[in-house]
Amino acid sequence: MVKRVKFSEISPSEFFYRNRDLAGFTNPSRSLYSAVREFVENSLDACDEAGILPEIRVELSYLEEGRYDPQPYRLVVEDNGMGIDPRHLPDAFGRVFFGSKFVLKQARGMFGMGGTMAILYSQITTNRPAKVSSSVDGVKRYSFKLLIDIYENRPIIIERRVEPAERRGTRIEVSLYGDYTRAEPKITEYIRQTSLITPYATLHFKDPKGRELHFERVTVVMPKPPSPTKPHPHGIDVEALRRMIRLSKERTLLKFMSSNFHRVGEKTASAFLEFAGFDKERDPKTLDNEELVRFVEALRSYNGFLKPDSSCLSPVGEEILRAGIMKSLEPEFLEVVSRPPSAYSGYPFIIEAGLAYNCKGIEGLKLYRYANRVPLLYDEYSDVVSKVVNDELDLRRYGVKPNTSLAIITHICSTKVPYKTVGKEFVADRPEIERELKNALRELLRRLRRYLGRKRSYEMVRRRMNIYGKYLPLLARFSKELSGMKRMPRYRSLLKEGELVEERHG
Repeated sequence: MVKRVKFSEISPSEFFYRNRDLAGFTNPSRSLYSAVREFVENSLDACDEAGILPEIRVELSYLEEGRYDPQPYRLVVEDNGMGIDPRHLPDAFGRVFFGSKFVLKQARGMFGMGGTMAILYSQITTNRPAKVSSSVDGVKRYSFKLLIDIYENRPIIIERRVEPAERRGTRIEVSLYGDYTRAEPKITEYIRQTSLITPYATLHFKDPKGRELHFERVTVVMPKPPSPTKPHPHGIDVEALRRMIRLSKERTLLKFMSSNFHRVGEKTASAFLEFAGFDKERDPKTLDNEELVRFVEALRSYNGFLKPDSSCLSPVGEEILRAGIMKSLEPEFLEVVSRPPSAYSGYPFIIEAGLAYNCKGIEGLKLYRYANRVPLLYDEYSDVVSKVVNDELDLRRYGVKPNTSLAIITHICSTKVPYKTVGKEFVADRPEIERELKNALRELLRRLRRYLGRKRSYEMVRRRMNIYGKYLPLLARFSKELSGMKRMPRYRSLLKEGELVEERHG
């Protein structure tokens, strides 16, 4: 007898319930860190998009006293961002793949599921509902107590309240199983590194033992908010093109091209359609599968499209990055650089980098890796930055001795960062990104080499002045005795001139 195979369908919530390791919720330690990170990222994005100076509070406490790790914890994250409309609030936290990040725009989050995954993990491990509340006007605060229907991928609202608000913003509270003993170094380092890349934010963290970390903003200058952009023709595949055509209202290929692609006007669209062999008056909805494939191949091979510009990107900026590094690391020497915009596969990106020498609390070389202002703390040796620093750069050529206190800070901002995993912990070694990283770091290292050269010259001058200061008084006394002079020669003016030379070298 032939066995019949059963087919079934699962929802996105159930998929990530079964495969939560993909999103970074692998064990109690990593999951606690991932939950903190996802909620803080959402809060910072909410503030950045509205141009609000962020004030983020994170509080982690024991759910039950006297237990040992791993154990249940209560996590609360509160911000002063723009808030979430109450119509969308339950879905924003209770439905996987529902959010505001499914447009081509630079953002910390990419998939619109990180916060929901944290709530899903909370529900799986403690079976307690999440409490979410938000105010968009600072007058009314809408609060929901909810669970996630894993099989239907929708929120189950247990309780709904409306109450007066003290300020606008969003608050999320979840109870989840975690191991703070193991997660503590990563969580505190994440908060510290976040304060470095967002020195315009005030961050407050209170841990289960009552210890507090507080980072006050040191600048009120904020990067410009990121703006959505259209896809570049070189980054389009067949499915993306099919979806664009389905949603498009344009009746001709000429209008479709000039209305839906980044930096494509009617003149460029007309030249491309002639190159690709398509009638510019044809209705795009009449293209069959073979023609769609041919159209995409032509998009990728046509060299007449302008490169993507950086108007849709929001880099930190040299001034803000410098302020953050100076506050966090207190280096003797600091240089930052921002590379011109570049692109990979039609996606624009900008590399920013900083180099800090002789930093407080750092021994040897330390890498600070960021992507869209998110600290990357895991899988360092799989990241493109580590590959460039360890394999492509010889620090000795730039006068950097082993065990020198040196911090290298890199930031990749893009509409689509090429992460290797859904967990967003390390960046793929795309040749274009690797090239820009090398150019940025080489420029910084050349500046450091010049500084170290001046410093060595200064040290030589200082040593000479120490010798002069030691022996000139003796020579002056001997001269006085041998010549029978009544007064000592005026040697102090020579030392003073030497000190002026020393200051000029410094």
